[in-house]
Amino acid sequence: AHSVTQDADFFADSEESPGEDCAGFGGDLELNPFDGLPFSSRYYKLLKKRKTLPVWKVRSQFEESLVNNQLVVVSATAKSGRSTQVPQWCAEFCLSAQYQHGMVVCTQTNKQQAVDLALRVADEMDVNIGHEVGYTIPMETCCSSDTVLRYYTDDMLLREMMSDPFLEQYGVILIDQAHERTVSTDILLGLLKDILLQRPELRVVLLTLPHMTKKLLRHYGSIPLISLEASPAEVVKSNCSSEDYFLSALRLVLDIHRTKESGDVLVFFASAEEVSRACSILQIESSRLRGKLDQLVPVSLCSSQRELLTEQSSSTKSRNVFLCTQQWEDVWCIPQSVSFVVDTGLQKKMVYNPRVRAYSEVLQPISLCQADIRKQLSAPSGKCFCLYSEDGLTENPPQILESNFTPTALFLKRLEIAGLGQCHFIDRPDPESLMQALEELDYLAALDDDGNLSEIGIIMSEIPLEPQMAKALLASCEFDCVSEMLTIAAMLSAPSCFLKPSSGTTHEAARCRGKFQHPEGDHFTLINIYNAFKQSQREPYITPEKWCQNYFLDHSALKTADVIRSQLMNTLNRIELPISEPSFGTKTNTCNIKRALLAGFFMQVARDVDGSGNYFILSHKHMAQVHPFSCYGAQAHKLGLPEWVVFNEYTLSENNCMKTASEISPQMFLQMAPLYYFYNLPPSESKDMLQVLLDSDGCSNCKEKTQTARMSGDANSCATATQSHDRCAIQ
Repeated sequence: AHSVTQDADFFADSEESPGEDCAGFGGDLELNPFDGLPFSSRYYKLLKKRKTLPVWKVRSQFEESLVNNQLVVVSATAKSGRSTQVPQWCAEFCLSAQYQHGMVVCTQTNKQQAVDLALRVADEMDVNIGHEVGYTIPMETCCSSDTVLRYYTDDMLLREMMSDPFLEQYGVILIDQAHERTVSTDILLGLLKDILLQRPELRVVLLTLPHMTKKLLRHYGSIPLISLEASPAEVVKSNCSSEDYFLSALRLVLDIHRTKESGDVLVFFASAEEVSRACSILQIESSRLRGKLDQLVPVSLCSSQRELLTEQSSSTKSRNVFLCTQQWEDVWCIPQSVSFVVDTGLQKKMVYNPRVRAYSEVLQPISLCQADIRKQLSAPSGKCFCLYSEDGLTENPPQILESNFTPTALFLKRLEIAGLGQCHFIDRPDPESLMQALEELDYLAALDDDGNLSEIGIIMSEIPLEPQMAKALLASCEFDCVSEMLTIAAMLSAPSCFLKPSSGTTHEAARCRGKFQHPEGDHFTLINIYNAFKQSQREPYITPEKWCQNYFLDHSALKTADVIRSQLMNTLNRIELPISEPSFGTKTNTCNIKRALLAGFFMQVARDVDGSGNYFILSHKHMAQVHPFSCYGAQAHKLGLPEWVVFNEYTLSENNCMKTASEISPQMFLQMAPLYYFYNLPPSESKDMLQVLLDSDGCSNCKEKTQTARMSGDANSCATATQSHDRCAIQ
């Protein structure tokens, strides 16, 4: 609540008058122009702090550029205030025009950062979150019709373009963290080039770092650049081989602590696993040093300890050591107490290989851009210790060149229907990735003979899932197993529900997981877990959190799956698809779930070639093992290993693991994917075995009708004719 009395009391003790620079583009000096209420004392207190931010030096230059140009690039570091202040100035610009051209939206690459920024900016603007300022992230929207400034994740703004391809409800679009080159950000940067031509009144602001400005200027042409010089950082080089960077970083942290210099430490490791190990080691070392030095408090930023990032007053008797990965490089809310940054210079990334349709985890050096970001986190008075040589650093590779392009291809095909022109990529996707994506959409029957989206493809694009899972969910409507497939899709879209047990509880965790394992496979096990979780919410004597803890399950992951499932259900209702009643556990339902899975994942079928768990993946001839958490890995001695499986994900790693596998019959595979079998499956011993089955009496009907369709070249009749059941596969 606003209080005029509080305002008067505040200014009685303040050197700053309430009207000084309180409005940007002609706003009222005493009333908040966004909600018409008097400013609170907190507004002026925060305003005083805001004016000390480096970005305020270029405010007038930015406002002038925004008035006179459609596109403006602002180059500034994370600690400059660009993500909080520039969007507010844009909101004032739209307010000055009475919102006749629309509101303001600012994209973020990280969903938690979008929420944190919205909360902070609402506080600074002296308005209520969810009203004048709001946010939209996957699975959560906190906006209303009155929201004039919205923080979106970049993927959610892309999804909004399916219904509003020219983003006509926005007068200013800000693309923050453009230098991170996420797939969604790159697509937005490519599409905005055409949107600006269609909407001359639209303003676009790109917030980035110096390394990215040249690329943006080449892409968009002659546009104003507002560059904010970064404060120089003190950098300390340390000779360290790539093999011992982990232990070297920990030794350095302890050396810093022994110097007794004040300030917290921020350490960048390559992966979340390394962060977890480092946290455990530092906890042990801290206990050994207790009594000799102040307390050392390791804080994993990869866990749920985000509340420690608030600007709390650090105890003089302790030093926080924040342990993180590359996801925390450009986060605006890194504590101001950080005086030391330790950078290992390495990161683990998932890179997609289109030839085998799989991701592989790669340990590689960070980019030049990332190195500069990390150095700035210690500026201006701290130190950054670099445990690497900059000779091997390169430019930041765009994620669109390292990701599966199929979901992007489906989205762009959908926008073509909406009338939006070609996407002008800053870095064009690899031709092999593009061809593989179009090929995969064609296999899924998402394209027609002209290469445009088919009716099935249009429906698939409405479902916020990967194309293969969207196709499987769509097929479940045909096979009367929608409820079960919704659960599978939600559980696979959420983070893993399995907690990693500590060393002393491994056996107990395996025993608990065994209670949920289903003999038909991992997809069915996930349904068991979700159903048990929902049942725990109705138990009067135990909380769901405690129940999850007892069974070594992640409560937040299961809650996320529940929200995703509800959203998917709403999507199916909105596009008026039939939803069958749940019948999990019946033999018919089990077969139907497998058919629905094969409708989407028929390219992910493997066969055990020797009966010992060495699986041959039919589509690209790689060998793989089932994941250790799979029911076939843990209970193989009880359940036996199935010869044929359909799996959800395959990762190139030391063991080349298949995640989430369930048993299928080869006959079912032939029935669900005859075209893929005949035309696209590479020759192998496994394909020869399928041919023998096809030639046998058991599949004579399938063989006869498939060969007829193949000779006629009628793909649709082939997909329909090959069904020996009452229903036809959606293919």
